[in-house]
Amino acid sequence: MDAGLTLTTNMMLVFGLLGFTVLMLVLEWIRADLVALLVIVAVGVTRLLPIEQLFQGFAGNAVMSLIAVMIMGAGLDRTGVLGKAAAFILRMAGGVEARVSFYVNALVGSLSSVIQSQALSALFLPVVSRVSARTGIPLRRLLLPMACAILCGTNTTMISNSPLILLNDLISSANRNLPPGAQTIEPFELFAITPIGIALLLAGLAFLALFTRRLLPDVEDRQKVTPGRTETYFAETYGIDGEVAELTVTADSPLVGMSIGEVEQLHRAPLILALKTGNEARLAPPGDQMIWVGSVLGVLGKREAIGEFANTQLCNVQTRLRNFADLFNPTRAGISEVVVPPNSRWIKKSIGELRLRKTYGISVLAVNRGDQVFREDLRGVELRAGDTLVLHSIWRDLAQTAQSKDIVVVTDFPKEEQRPSTIWHAVGFFGLALGLGLFTNLPLAVAMLIGAVGMLLTGVLDMDEAYGAINWKTIFTLACLIPLGWAMDSTGAAAWIAQEVLRYLGSWPQWGVQTVVAVITLLLAQVVSNVGAAVMMVPMAINVALASGGNPAVYALVVALSTSNVFIIPSANPVMMIIVGAGGYTSRDFLRLGIPLTLVMLVVMLVAVNLLF
Repeated sequence: MDAGLTLTTNMMLVFGLLGFTVLMLVLEWIRADLVALLVIVAVGVTRLLPIEQLFQGFAGNAVMSLIAVMIMGAGLDRTGVLGKAAAFILRMAGGVEARVSFYVNALVGSLSSVIQSQALSALFLPVVSRVSARTGIPLRRLLLPMACAILCGTNTTMISNSPLILLNDLISSANRNLPPGAQTIEPFELFAITPIGIALLLAGLAFLALFTRRLLPDVEDRQKVTPGRTETYFAETYGIDGEVAELTVTADSPLVGMSIGEVEQLHRAPLILALKTGNEARLAPPGDQMIWVGSVLGVLGKREAIGEFANTQLCNVQTRLRNFADLFNPTRAGISEVVVPPNSRWIKKSIGELRLRKTYGISVLAVNRGDQVFREDLRGVELRAGDTLVLHSIWRDLAQTAQSKDIVVVTDFPKEEQRPSTIWHAVGFFGLALGLGLFTNLPLAVAMLIGAVGMLLTGVLDMDEAYGAINWKTIFTLACLIPLGWAMDSTGAAAWIAQEVLRYLGSWPQWGVQTVVAVITLLLAQVVSNVGAAVMMVPMAINVALASGGNPAVYALVVALSTSNVFIIPSANPVMMIIVGAGGYTSRDFLRLGIPLTLVMLVVMLVAVNLLF
């Protein structure tokens, strides 16, 4: 790096883009993928990168590897591997809470080395719910430790963690801009960091085993979710109590000619779950469905309230189900809980705007957001990431809706294993992909795509399911932010920052400078995405290493590993966002468990990196 490097116009443009990116990701005024798109356009317009390099991120090793890993993860889930994992946990643990929690954490921590962390969290949420329901262990003492274990284990290989997948691309960019005489930085192979990842996972498992009960004190349990009729749970948690009854609309009823939506606005109206008009009966009738003489409403509420409403509206009450007995059979339909994940298309849309009953055949009974529970005027409630929705639906419709990835189902509901006959195809091709990545000189993206294509050819997944398995928001954000990291290198902005940092840290030992870089990275990762933090910090860290005489590969790795050390603020990581509502956690819970775990991970990571390299 040149001594006395001066600040240029292009450097200032890069810093302006960095500031804009951080501000938008923190304030969330604009979607993260749209922010990334604005960044790549700005980089192109200002010519911070040659145009021929601008879109190389979309075809980069990082993007293609991540796509292949997402497809293979979906294939493993489709064959019932995770269901078998839950059964294995129950059999091995014998219902003892300490053992159940440890086996859950160890399993997800191990799987997170080969399955993308957000997908693994969503896949295991119903699995852990099932374990909780069958053992009676509070869900809040399982979910947060599970999410932490996923993040502790995600650094074991180079294929499941987005910043680690991106790391080699950023190193390649840095190599193109090294000063004369500097040694080329070698990229990391598939299992190059495995010893570090194992140390982090073991430290995390030990911490969670020793301190979870102390740092997550007992509270009134609201998280036992069981299939079918769960009247007690939903009454205590959401105020949804009572029983199902049938109301037959008479010729004198004022309800005649009204729509379902209008009836729901009436004073003390019960929850309307079904409607029969003529010979047609359906659950979750749309809000614009009309009510006529002889229509039968399937409603949920307290018997006295239903009776009062029926008298007021001149309807006949029947507490014994005759028209809806089959529809309300708990093996066919029931009440469930789902979580809105960070990548859902439902975010920032109202329930009325989504038209859930008409589109998906599901009724929203309540919305849980932290300490708030919405039960009235639900059509106007605008959804946010982490919201927990209480739904009533046919189980088949719920399963089909969940395939869109817009919701993650918490409740363990009756469903069939989808393709257990192809389980060995899925496992075999997954193992083949890992073997090719480890024992051949094939690029990582090619090795992973061989496994994904093998699953597609053998029927583990079809192409539509493969497209649905890919989190396109993550892919698009990653591909668009990569050029920002390249621009930091090519303009000298990263070198200038490194120069300024070393004015204050020049006399520090290498481990001290690494600690400062790691702390800055993990603080940045708490407020922006882990990909964004990696893009911003890896070029700077490499230049700090070059200027201080350190190993640039080690500094780059410290940054990539630190971006996963995000246990304190749930909004900073999709893994945490998915479990917040389902576990009923508060900010204090994350602070209690997250701060000491962050410190443990930081120390273990720095020691392991320096011992290995």
